[in-house]
Amino acid sequence: MEQPNLSYIQSMSGGNEEFEQKLIGIIKKEFPLEKQEYRGNISAGNYKLAASNVHKLKHKISILGLERSYEVAVNYEDSLIEHKTDGQEDFEAILQIMTDFLKTL
Repeated sequence: MEQPNLSYIQSMSGGNEEFEQKLIGIIKKEFPLEKQEYRGNISAGNYKLAASNVHKLKHKISILGLERSYEVAVNYEDSLIEHKTDGQEDFEAILQIMTDFLKTL
């Protein structure tokens, strides 16, 4: 599976390390909360709300350079809208990879 990276953040920053650190800080603050909210909605069977959570999380997936994972998230979001959980295991794996990566920053 692909690994997260900071390439997109670095390209957006134009070399401004302060900007990079602010953006990383925002992601590190928001990601665990969004992940927790998603898991709560999945556990409760609130698939439409979980789809909304996935929609928010996919932006962070993209920012961390996970292009193939973004497509997995898009498909999973569509699945949740249809009250199905196809793709949940792959999406959960992506969340874990992101969690592990953010711990290293």
